Amino acid sequence: MSCGEEVQHARVGRKAPEFETNAFVDGAFKKVKLSDYQGQWLVLCFYPGDFTFV
Repeated sequence: MSCGEEVQHARVGRKAPEFETNAFVDGAFKKVKLSDYQGQWLVLCFYPGDFTFV
């Protein structure tokens, strides 16, 4: 994120903001964007405390 760039947050009942990230797909890591899955069902999972002592 660059200086001055507006941060968008996910909100219930609204379209998710566009993002790009690394994902494990078909046995390898690759860059994916939310828009890559437009028109398809998508489930996003994350572990904010994974590998921590929280």
